[in-house]
Amino acid sequence: MSDPNRRPIVIRRKKAASHATHGAWKIAYADFMTAMMAFFLVMWLLSGLSSAELKEMSEYFRTPLKVAIMGGDKASASNSAIPGGGDDPMHSEGEVSLTSPNATNYRPSHRPLRDLQSGLESMIKSDPTLDDVSSQLSFKVVEDGLLIQISDTNQRPMFALGSSELAPYISALLYKIAPKLNEFPNPITLTGHTDDLRFASGDHRYSNWELSADRANSARRALIKGGMQADKLLRVIGAAATASRPGVESSAAPANRRISILVLNEHAQMRIEDESAAPPQALSADADTHSGANERMVKVDANEPPADAKSG
Repeated sequence: MSDPNRRPIVIRRKKAASHATHGAWKIAYADFMTAMMAFFLVMWLLSGLSSAELKEMSEYFRTPLKVAIMGGDKASASNSAIPGGGDDPMHSEGEVSLTSPNATNYRPSHRPLRDLQSGLESMIKSDPTLDDVSSQLSFKVVEDGLLIQISDTNQRPMFALGSSELAPYISALLYKIAPKLNEFPNPITLTGHTDDLRFASGDHRYSNWELSADRANSARRALIKGGMQADKLLRVIGAAATASRPGVESSAAPANRRISILVLNEHAQMRIEDESAAPPQALSADADTHSGANERMVKVDANEPPADAKSG
């Protein structure tokens, strides 16, 4: 018989804990810390960007690859809520066809122009000889392309009063800009602007129209001398005082005396080329004779000095 006073013996054995999962939380924590470090690094880099650079970066990440390569604006080249090609297999309709410059609602991408602007600004900032002229230089991406404007000041005029001869420091600036313009494939237009102060001889002789055109041509010669290809020029325009600078109250202000270099986008280039392509017209024999006579007369008169120079 068993002893009723004997206490039962209970043996408790602890199960050995597995050591394989002790480091799992460390791996998760390390991944979390790495992600946080990368996040704060990106935030620190973004804090040093300007508003224009932030906008450009935002546009970059919203632009699909197809639109970035073929053209188009931002995330879509149209207002369609569902991006993609048309119903036809040749993509003659839909988003893909709208990346063509021939599309009616095509809007070109401004990113290459902004890249050109950034390159020009970096070049000017890195050149100590151009520090004084940087305040007279402005860049702006407009509907037709990148607008580069060099403005006059009372302290540092680009031209002598009534003259079309460039100041040496403006020539040096144009020499620096010229090679950069060659890096962009699209053509440019040059426009000369004056204030509204008129010549004493009146508009029927040498006027602001001729002066603005002569100043634009002086800039053209300086750019070509600096290395720009001559065939990049699409138009050279003399605008006189017809387009005052936005934000300038007085039409006689020095800021209105400026040279405008417009680097065209593809859409503006096609529009200007289409405008310049005049339809052929049939001319009679008499018209040809008169045209030749007029051409000879203009050539002879072009070699004559201005009337002001004769009287002086």
